[in-house]
Amino acid sequence: MPRVGIDLGTANTLVYLKGKGVVLNEPTVVAVSEDDDRVIAVGNEARAMLGRTPLNILARRPMKDGVVADYFVTEAMIRYFLDRTAGKIRFFKPEVMVCAPAGVTSVERRAVLDATLSAGARSAYLIDESLAAAIGAGIPIAEPSGHMIVDIGGGTTEVAIISLGGIVVHNTARVGGNKLDEAISTYIRRKHDLIIGERMAERIKTSIGSALPLQEIKTMEVKGRDAIAGLPKTIIVSSSEITEALQPHLTTMLSAIKSVLEETPPELSSDVGDKGVVMSGGTSLLGNLDRYFTQEIGVPFHRAEDPLYCVVKGTGVALEHLDTYKRNITKKY
Repeated sequence: MPRVGIDLGTANTLVYLKGKGVVLNEPTVVAVSEDDDRVIAVGNEARAMLGRTPLNILARRPMKDGVVADYFVTEAMIRYFLDRTAGKIRFFKPEVMVCAPAGVTSVERRAVLDATLSAGARSAYLIDESLAAAIGAGIPIAEPSGHMIVDIGGGTTEVAIISLGGIVVHNTARVGGNKLDEAISTYIRRKHDLIIGERMAERIKTSIGSALPLQEIKTMEVKGRDAIAGLPKTIIVSSSEITEALQPHLTTMLSAIKSVLEETPPELSSDVGDKGVVMSGGTSLLGNLDRYFTQEIGVPFHRAEDPLYCVVKGTGVALEHLDTYKRNITKKY
């Protein structure tokens, strides 16, 4: 029977197939026809349409801040990913495990499980994102000692202390890569009177974005629309400007990490001080983010190997060892 693990992220969706590993990594974007609510494209194809669609087609992200914002579009997207990985003609319905932020409400959890079952799963499981990230990062979560994981995705920053296979303290800040992109767009509009698209903001972040000022300043050519004249315009933006633009959101992430450390029992706190903190998620790849947190908190931060794949790999491991992780999983038939 096929078993499928899905990391339903705000920015990207990754799919794990038992026996094959990670088989799919596509943007969490769906293009919908407004005339009849029909799904036209999903993933890479839909992302290419962002900001470029005709009036009757809308390209949108069905996940907001790590939770389902549009139920029907999310269901259509999960069905598309299941068809792509488990085959359109399925003799057996797959068992599907999806991960969700630890701080989501029971209503939001139910929405994810229902959407997964409606999309064609035989049974649906839900695992906390922080636990999945820790398993995928190779952290021995069953040990009676404290491990801290900071998972920074597209919509949320998940911070958790894990011991004896469960989450002891956790906090979710609804800030991630998408908010950083928005901050860059807003800053460039305010300072340079230039309106840029979502994809250009993301390109700036990955090319010259840094959490700390760089010794050697990088620059980049940015194209967009002049906010005053309404005509195409090109400017040069420096890495120091982007560092300034990102600062408010980085401070929010820092507050979430500090609040978890403040609530952590002293025994586990000393474990974290010894081992350091593991960072996962696509946004943890932002330049110098590990150095920024280390400097501000005084505990060493280091990125996991393959941070982008930690959550989906952990989901896959939990799916293959359901009995081991059963107390950390919500199940629905």
